[in-house]
Amino acid sequence: MAQEPQERRAPGHRLDRRGMLKAAGAVGAVAVGGGAVLATRDTASAAVATSLPAGNYRIDVHCHIIPDFYLDTLKSAGVTDIGGVAIPDWSPDLAVDFMNRYGIQTQVVSVSEPGVEHMTTSDARMELAQKLNDYMSNDLVYSNTAKRVGRFGAFAMLPLSDIKTSDDVQNAITEVKRAINDLKLDGIGIFSSYHGVYLGDPLLDPLMETLDDLGAMVFIHPVTPQSYPGLGLPPFLYEFTFDTTRALVNMLYKKTYTTYPHIRWIGAHAGGTLPFLSYRTSLLYSKTVGVAQILGVDGLDDANVLYKKLFFDTALSPVPASMKSVKELTSVSHIMFATDWPFTAELFPAAGDPAPQLDDSFTTAERLMVERSNALEQLPRVAARL
Repeated sequence: MAQEPQERRAPGHRLDRRGMLKAAGAVGAVAVGGGAVLATRDTASAAVATSLPAGNYRIDVHCHIIPDFYLDTLKSAGVTDIGGVAIPDWSPDLAVDFMNRYGIQTQVVSVSEPGVEHMTTSDARMELAQKLNDYMSNDLVYSNTAKRVGRFGAFAMLPLSDIKTSDDVQNAITEVKRAINDLKLDGIGIFSSYHGVYLGDPLLDPLMETLDDLGAMVFIHPVTPQSYPGLGLPPFLYEFTFDTTRALVNMLYKKTYTTYPHIRWIGAHAGGTLPFLSYRTSLLYSKTVGVAQILGVDGLDDANVLYKKLFFDTALSPVPASMKSVKELTSVSHIMFATDWPFTAELFPAAGDPAPQLDDSFTTAERLMVERSNALEQLPRVAARL
């Protein structure tokens, strides 16, 4: 049985964010991609900003890789689209070109659906996940190629698919430790669900304990659910957001947030629909929550206190209808810039500000937090490399 949170010891080998940020140094400006930019790495430095920096300063926490060897496995399995969208072109050079056009210093990359689920055995899933993680570490994050230095971070791929009857969970535990401790990646990527098993399911508890021990940043990316109404529209439009919401709500009721309090969760696409539905989805969490919410007694609303601790990205959600809802749920320090490139490539045809709508929800100082300093605070290895 999982221990109550107060009984869990703080692990001695958890990533030391304070120490790594100190080691990174108090940089006043950095030159990347041909432009000197202000290095706003905390709230204090961002608060004095009156205009956005020139050059590449943004940290993009939600974007994807599709290396050729991975694309070959998708083609062999008959996978031709992802979320109803044709698989886009990707290469490190295309990624760097995109970053340079939109003032992005670093992309923290991950793998979108199907991940390794199209591989038919646990051994094959483990092999492909390790190959992807080795690629992200050696060829992107810690590459010696001049054009790539400082331009990439990464959330590791997990070898998960058949959670109920295979060795996938144990393999994922092994790969989490290797990705964080040996490959020195920045966090872990995980899907909202795996063949109907959602985050929060007790089958995943051994993996959660490992992630908690490491104090990992875990990026939740949605997937197409097992069944959904056939409206003739690509599922990324709405089913992705619903699946993220299912996972985040399930983790609340399955006590994932309290049992494993050292995991830091990022909910993709502004947390799906959670900010809008946070009140409704928490009504049955405890006897006090419903009454507290009706009376407006925030101190007793422990469910939304837990929701407030989550992190959210801006991918496909930079407009006020999304961002102001997120700001009502949590603080600006828990919101991070994201593009979802290359799946959103058609939305970025030229160059310039990749999300001008953020001005409608954030001050300039807050935009600098969202677009840079929040990510550097939560991803100390990215900060140290810069």
